[in-house]
Amino acid sequence: MKPASEITTRRGVTRWLIVNLVLAMTLPSLAQESSSQSSSKAISRPRTQRVVLVSIPDRRLAVLEDGNVLAYFSVAVGAEASPSPTGEFEIVNRVSNPAYYHDGVVMEASEQSPVGTRWIGLNLKGYGIHGTNAPKSIGRAASHGCIRLRNRDVERLYAMLRVGDVVSIRGEPDEEIAEVFGGVEVAAAEVAVEAGGQ
Repeated sequence: MKPASEITTRRGVTRWLIVNLVLAMTLPSLAQESSSQSSSKAISRPRTQRVVLVSIPDRRLAVLEDGNVLAYFSVAVGAEASPSPTGEFEIVNRVSNPAYYHDGVVMEASEQSPVGTRWIGLNLKGYGIHGTNAPKSIGRAASHGCIRLRNRDVERLYAMLRVGDVVSIRGEPDEEIAEVFGGVEVAAAEVAVEAGGQ
């Protein structure tokens, strides 16, 4: 029979060997896992800032990312008495099923709400991009200055945008409008027809 001290030593050595074998087998897989996690983090980097380009003359909106058009939508723009603002703006909030506030009137979110099912607020107080309870107004100069879309379209747009994205509202045709919406000549001709018809 072996002395107790030799058994203890062997058990200690055996235990040490088992622990080291387990570590040797586990560490490479842990290293692979952490390396695959870091490479997946590199792959899932934050998306590029998107730009919403609104052409008042065309009554259309485009969503761009890195210069590529992701989607087009028809819109209603501000009426002659309450024109849409022009310039560069930033999205500061997004509200699903917003309540409607106007001249002291508060209307809970519903199908009858003038702002429809989504609100995308700009850094110009009181202005935003939203849905509507008047889908026949789309394609016309009919809003209080906001950019209106059909509810199904604003829901799709809402899902594409984030706070911090840029909204560029243009009142005149230019090269970018021509490139995105189909030509300065066409847009200018539409403006001339509309001006003659009013």
